[in-house]
Amino acid sequence: MKAYIFPGQGSQFTGMAKDLYETNATAKHILEQANEILGFRITDTMFAGTEDELKQTKVTQPAIFLHSVALAKTLGDNFKPEMVAGHSLGEFSALVGNGTLSFEDALVLVSKRAMAMQKACETNPSTMAAILNLDDAVVEKICADINAAGQVVVAANYNCPGQLVISGSIAGINTACEQLKAAGAKRALVLPVGGAFHSPLMEPARVELEAAINATNFAQPTCPIYQNVTAKAVSNPNEIKQNLIAQLTAPVKWTQTVQQMIADGATSFTEVGPGKVLQGLVKKVNKDMEAISA
Repeated sequence: MKAYIFPGQGSQFTGMAKDLYETNATAKHILEQANEILGFRITDTMFAGTEDELKQTKVTQPAIFLHSVALAKTLGDNFKPEMVAGHSLGEFSALVGNGTLSFEDALVLVSKRAMAMQKACETNPSTMAAILNLDDAVVEKICADINAAGQVVVAANYNCPGQLVISGSIAGINTACEQLKAAGAKRALVLPVGGAFHSPLMEPARVELEAAINATNFAQPTCPIYQNVTAKAVSNPNEIKQNLIAQLTAPVKWTQTVQQMIADGATSFTEVGPGKVLQGLVKKVNKDMEAISA
């Protein structure tokens, strides 16, 4: 079975989707449509913006989503997913890929999500850190102990075996990094992100997005989506909605998602969007699995 996977925040780069815009009429139409829906020319920033401009959450999230969806649309009849998944933000691209969401509705939700997350980040200064080469259970236990002592820190992204990203308050992350290094982590690296994504500190954004998601039409998908929150195949539109709402404050179970897709018959993974991050993670979950770019 052919699995298609869609990247999340961090895959952006100056010049993203420019070649698609210049060489493919379908991609150009989608990107111009996005400029109108968003009310500003996001393509100008995607094609020629500085790294700092591209890092603004209100730009980053729609830009990555647009690159992924435009690329998927250019594949035409070759794009026949039998299962899809997306990493965090990438879940919205995946839901366009399997027909659950229209491009227009998904773009509006992605834009609202970005703004809501930005607002939550400004309300609660917070961050994330990548923990390398330490058992997940050890990371979870140390985070739980720090939480019990009154500082917020949780496991946020299970990216691949030996790579777990934690999320929380600045004090919580600093304490956790010290303790995790002492426990044997090869590295505990604070990430250059705007805030504590996939943690309880995103609760205000979750509430805001919940209203928008509930007001949006979710159709019956053409194939299952393996969602971040459950790491299992989901085809029921109402269930997809609830998982998408929960995603903002829940961990991204990417390792478990890839393992489940392989268990359910995935024979290859095609990454649709900017960068090659997810292909690398798939290979770390299963080195024998075919993982390519669209």
